Amino acid sequence: MSATLLFGLSEAVVISALQDPDLPRGLVFIVATFGNVSGAVVNFVLGRFFLRFEGRRWFPVSQKSRARAEAIFRKYGQPVLLLSWLPVIGDPLTLAAGLLRMPWPAFVLYVTIGKAVRYALLVWVFG
Repeated sequence: MSATLLFGLSEAVVISALQDPDLPRGLVFIVATFGNVSGAVVNFVLGRFFLRFEGRRWFPVSQKSRARAEAIFRKYGQPVLLLSWLPVIGDPLTLAAGLLRMPWPAFVLYVTIGKAVRYALLVWVFG
């Protein structure tokens, strides 16, 4: 949910952590990637099992965003999840993946690659 609700916060935390010479760069990368993928997994599960709660205030994605993400997902297929780190569209894409019953291994693979590349670039630029 950080891609939509807290855009920039995870990047700021990673950049800040990279300024600490006592923190191994690899550890910062692994923790950031794992944490961000974990958030995507929550959206996937919500899409697969809890869509009946859509429209409630606490649900992380609006109906309009979900419909747009579904259309994008259907048009471009599973590799579109490589962009799940993007603000505004990232969370709805991961929700749509669950809703459309995307196979779990493919979901984890694409989301992890996309988010890992994002953090690898941050470590490379700011580390």
